[in-house]
Amino acid sequence: MDYRNTLNLPDTPFPMRGDLARREPGWIAEWEENKVYAAIREASKGRPKFVLHDGPPYANGDIHIGHAVNKILKDIIVKSRAMAGYDAVYVPGWDCHGMPIEIQIEKKYGKHLPVAEVQSKARAYALEQIDRQRKDFKRLGVLGDWDNPYLTMNFGNEADELRALARIMEKGYVFRGLKPVNWCFDCGSALAEAEVEYADRKDPSVHVAFKFSDKQKLAHAFGLPEVDDGAIVIWTTTPWTLPSNQALNVHPEFDYALVKLDQPRSTGSLLLLAKDLVESCLEQWKLSGEIIATAKGDALTNLEFKHPLYDVHEGYQRMSPIYLGDYVTLDSGTGVVHSAPAYGIEDFVSCKAHGMSDDQIINPVMGDGHYLESLPLFGGMMIWKANPVIVEALQEAGSLLHTEPLSHSYMHCWRHKTPVIYRATSQWFAGMDRQPKTGKTLREAALEGVDNTEFYPAWGRARLHAMIANRPDWTLSRQRQWGVPMAFFVHKETGELHPRTPELMEQVAQRVEQHGIEAWQSLDPVELLGDEASQYEKNRDTLDVWFDSGTTHATVLGGQDHSVKGSHADELTWPADLYLEGSDQHRGWFHSSLLTGCMLYGRPPYKALLTHGFVVDGQGRKMSKSVGNVIAPQKISDSLGAEILRLWTASTDYSGELSISDEILKRVVEGYRRIRNTLKFLLGNLQDFNPATDMVEQEHLFEIDRYALAMTAAMQAEVLDCYKRYEFHPAVSRLQIFCSEDLGAFYLDVLKDRLYTAGKTSVARRSAQTAVYHVTHTLLKLLAPIVSFTAEEAWKDLHMHREVPSIFTELFHALPDQVDAQLLRDKWDRLREIRADAMRNIEAVRSTGEIGSSLAAELDIHASGNDYQLLTSLGDDLRFVLIVSRASVHQQTSDDALSIQVQPTHQPKCERCWHHREDVGVDPEHPAICGRCVSNLFGQGEARQHA
Repeated sequence: MDYRNTLNLPDTPFPMRGDLARREPGWIAEWEENKVYAAIREASKGRPKFVLHDGPPYANGDIHIGHAVNKILKDIIVKSRAMAGYDAVYVPGWDCHGMPIEIQIEKKYGKHLPVAEVQSKARAYALEQIDRQRKDFKRLGVLGDWDNPYLTMNFGNEADELRALARIMEKGYVFRGLKPVNWCFDCGSALAEAEVEYADRKDPSVHVAFKFSDKQKLAHAFGLPEVDDGAIVIWTTTPWTLPSNQALNVHPEFDYALVKLDQPRSTGSLLLLAKDLVESCLEQWKLSGEIIATAKGDALTNLEFKHPLYDVHEGYQRMSPIYLGDYVTLDSGTGVVHSAPAYGIEDFVSCKAHGMSDDQIINPVMGDGHYLESLPLFGGMMIWKANPVIVEALQEAGSLLHTEPLSHSYMHCWRHKTPVIYRATSQWFAGMDRQPKTGKTLREAALEGVDNTEFYPAWGRARLHAMIANRPDWTLSRQRQWGVPMAFFVHKETGELHPRTPELMEQVAQRVEQHGIEAWQSLDPVELLGDEASQYEKNRDTLDVWFDSGTTHATVLGGQDHSVKGSHADELTWPADLYLEGSDQHRGWFHSSLLTGCMLYGRPPYKALLTHGFVVDGQGRKMSKSVGNVIAPQKISDSLGAEILRLWTASTDYSGELSISDEILKRVVEGYRRIRNTLKFLLGNLQDFNPATDMVEQEHLFEIDRYALAMTAAMQAEVLDCYKRYEFHPAVSRLQIFCSEDLGAFYLDVLKDRLYTAGKTSVARRSAQTAVYHVTHTLLKLLAPIVSFTAEEAWKDLHMHREVPSIFTELFHALPDQVDAQLLRDKWDRLREIRADAMRNIEAVRSTGEIGSSLAAELDIHASGNDYQLLTSLGDDLRFVLIVSRASVHQQTSDDALSIQVQPTHQPKCERCWHHREDVGVDPEHPAICGRCVSNLFGQGEARQHA
């Protein structure tokens, strides 16, 4: 007789090889065909809402590995919250307006196109990019409302953005003024703080002399009867700003020195600079001299000095007064700062505080980086090319003390990678410290909002707090075409807004709601202003794209009071439970959303912020095409499967940098295989199990099966706690340990004998299957948010005889209560320790060649106290736990440590169960098998109750 055919061997169509790259697209198609996301929504009706508001990726270019990490993390959270009992809605979105798309249109069709054509082409281009990115996001297994995403360029969202702006203006946060803003010549527009990055640049470093003007006042300040000719000295790395110099700044509390040179220069025999820097400066300038007098900076206020090009051209024959400034330092330079208010924020603030009006500010640099033609000596030149020419002019004037090239970190446009300057322009701002008509200043409200927000990881709070505490006013306006217009009517003479601005903006919003932002371009002011139209002009500025995305909490979620409609307000709630983005968004989307939330509703639009790090290669290097270390998510999906990318994302600590390489992915693949093998075993042993008829009641389960359920419940509690805290890498680690150690190396290892050899419908086997059923459901549901394709595949296999919509319509499994769970765990945890000792001893004997498998061994265990009681409580079932053919327990009278002796068995081997037993052949009709196998096949079945 072939006894193999009498065994209950596993049987499942669930394949050992996932073949993920080939099969995953089929699951995605099935999800779409079966409308799984809609089924999740239906199953979640009536549950409490959980809203993760999607930070919109920009609709330009294919997704990269950072996009994949972001979307996978969001998907894990949304799925885990849905399965935890929430109505977890996920509405994906896209940021559609702004410079990058406009640049693409310029590249393809040329510059100077009519505005309407730019907008039409940009809208079409954005839609193409969205379709490409959506396909790649869906390929990652991300479930969401892909058929109805939010787009910042949807007409309704554009209109609601105007409504949000109108409300912010009504509250008094918005003003127009001349201020230095970050300006990119290539963009031809102001930039947001988040659009500026830093890179090294080489510039001429110059020390420049400003000649004394009123020597009598200067002498008095230093307590001298008189002074000779001389000059005050400044240091700068931006010579191009010197033609616009209008003041000098010194620190009120620093000591400043008059230095008499041993050899007079063209500027005279005296130099004025900070006392603490005299020695280092003279050495650098290769000059010598001595200090003849000192004075506090406070004593120098309002002294005037000649512009360094005073003697070269009459256009520079003006004075530069000294203003006091606490921001002056002694870290470098001369302790005297040259002030060009058009090109520096502190310069601007200082000059304005000393009474300088906007029209007095010298501002010769145009939007393309060239000087006005009217600028003396340098008119029409590009400022970077003017730097060496200005240095030559200073040399000619005798005002140049020293020059050398200097490499330093400098502001650059994040799009063009070209240098950015501060440039005073007339812009619209949201004031950080302006007192609104009601409530706190924006800075006060935002800082309070940061304090009331949860942060994951916790260090994000201090980072965002510092950014808000130190940030300047928000420049809202941009000089572009593809963007939401700041739809104001401005008086042609006074520059004032029309007194009915909020009302007019609503009328514009209604038109935009029907026809998009194009409606503003085609609008004839007469339609809204009537006879007043000739007095007003349409404002041509567009809104900063950070305002687009920063107001999506209102334009999508619907805001706090639904005064702004919100495209998805019926599905979502305000504030969002969570915003999740990369750590750079502390100064980006988190930041702009916080400010707009506080301006509109007095609080942040989110309850919690989660940030993840950037992806680097295995050596910790940033991904770079030039380095050749870029790993595309599309490539991973097409070769290994998106499941591996999902598992890598979840198993990596996202709070820091996420390292990825071929070697790292190989390790992830190995971890995935262990999980898949475990699932295959579990599924294979449930193919003939019908829970409706075969489930064993709790009180009749074998003890090890009840322990397995208690062990599973403890694991589930740990993993669910990880999900709740958004900590996925410890969840993955716990799940993998559960599969490999708790199940693979222990419970399932012990269970094989009972599952395979017990009677097919016996209580012994059905008890094991009952536990396996619960373990499988628990494990699959816990894995589903992470390895979604595999969990769905296994779920369908588990329920192959009935229709189930999707594992994602389910809740996490409710395990049967174990009243003695802790006692079970304590007892069996100790038994596992003893088992581990026994297996080490068996392995030592096996290595000598005396035995083959552990079933060829017999054990004699000497124990005392609790260990003795523990081991004897299992009776003959102990041998099944230890997977040996005999295990005898002997009581020790002493408290000596437990000891285990291993010897080869001399009993015959059962051909069916492979145990070596003295009763093999006891039944003459079945001489090749043992007594329990005879009973399991032809009798009442063996008597077991523990294992």
